[in-house]
Amino acid sequence: MNDSRVQLRSAITSLPAYVPGARIPVGASAYKVSSNENPYPPLPSVVAAIVDAAAEINRYPDMGNTEIAEALATFLNETASEKARARGEITSENIVFGTGSVAVLAHILEAVVDQGDEVIFPWRSFEAYPIVVSVAGGTSVPVDLKDTGELDLDAMAAAVTERTKVVLVCTPNNPTGPSVTHSAVMEFLAKVPRDVVVVLDEAYLEFVRMDDALDALAALEAHSNVVVLRTFSKAYGLAGLRVGYAVARPRVAAGIRAAATPFGVNLVAQRAVISSLEARDELFARVDALVAERTRLQEGLRAQGWNIPDSQANFVWLQLGERTISIAAECTARGLLVRPFAGEGIRVSVGEPEATDLFLELAQEWL
Repeated sequence: MNDSRVQLRSAITSLPAYVPGARIPVGASAYKVSSNENPYPPLPSVVAAIVDAAAEINRYPDMGNTEIAEALATFLNETASEKARARGEITSENIVFGTGSVAVLAHILEAVVDQGDEVIFPWRSFEAYPIVVSVAGGTSVPVDLKDTGELDLDAMAAAVTERTKVVLVCTPNNPTGPSVTHSAVMEFLAKVPRDVVVVLDEAYLEFVRMDDALDALAALEAHSNVVVLRTFSKAYGLAGLRVGYAVARPRVAAGIRAAATPFGVNLVAQRAVISSLEARDELFARVDALVAERTRLQEGLRAQGWNIPDSQANFVWLQLGERTISIAAECTARGLLVRPFAGEGIRVSVGEPEATDLFLELAQEWL
C-alpha cells in the first residue's frame, strides 16, 4: 500500500523508541532476565480466580474499579506506617487504576501538563519517561544521575522553573537500582513549589531493604502535590495482565481518573488483583526469596571486582560503556537474555538461581 499523506504530530514522529526486553524465541532454551519480571508462575489461587473470571468476559468490567479500590485501600491502611496512619486513612477516592503504571503515569501528565510545560526526570531512568512526556505535549528536562547511579535530588530541585509542572522520582531507579531515602525526599519536597506535581514512582517498592526507606504514603499525607505510583506487575507477578495504580489527594485523583481510559482494567485483571491481595503473604515470601537472590548476585559480582550500584530493586546494573552490545550478544549466545542500553551498560533481572550462576560465570570472564 502507498504511504498515507496524513500528517502526524511532530511530538509523535520524534518520539524515541521504547525498547522492550528481549523475548525467548519459540523452541529456544534460555533464561529471560531482560524485563524485570517475576520469575515465579502465578499462585494456584490466583490462577483459579482468573479461570473463574474468564467465564464472564462477555460482560464489561466494573468501570469504577470499585472492588479492587476497596481491597487495595484496606491493604494500604493495614500496612501503612504509624506516621502515614496518623494523618488519615486511604480511601477508594484516593486511588486511580490503569493498564500498568506507565498508563497511569500518562493519565497523570494528561491531567496536568499543557503544551510546552516542563517535566523533570532523572536520566538514565525509565525509558518511557521521555515518551509519555512528549505524547502529553510536555517538554522533557532530564537531570543526570550521580556517578553512583543514584538520583541527584538537589540537581532535580535546582532544575525547577516557572514552567515546571511535574517532577518524576523513580525509586528504586530503573535501570541502575538505587533507592532514595525518606529523609532526602522530604528535604526535596520542601524545595519544590506546592503547585508542582511530584510523582514518586515505586514500581519496585516491595524489593526495598534499606535504612530510612521512603515512606511514600507519609510523604503524600504531608505534601498535597505528591502522587504515589505503583504496579502489580513486579512483586505480584501480574505483568501479563497490566494493572498499575496511583494514590493521590482526592481532587488530584479525580482529575487523573477523568483522563483515564474507560473500562481500562479488564475483568480478569480485577479478579486477579483481589486474589493477589488475599494471597499477599505467599507472594511476599517469594519477594523475600528474590531479595536473597539479589544479594547473592550483588555479592558475587563485588567479590569478582565489579563496582556496581547498590540495587534495591529486582535487578542489577553493570556499566560497560562501548562493550555493552557485544557483551549482551555474548549473553544471548550463552542462553541468557539481558537488557542492553547501548553505550552505557546492561540491566540483569533477578531470576532463577541457575540464571544467577550463569551470569556470574560470564561476568568473571569479562573481567
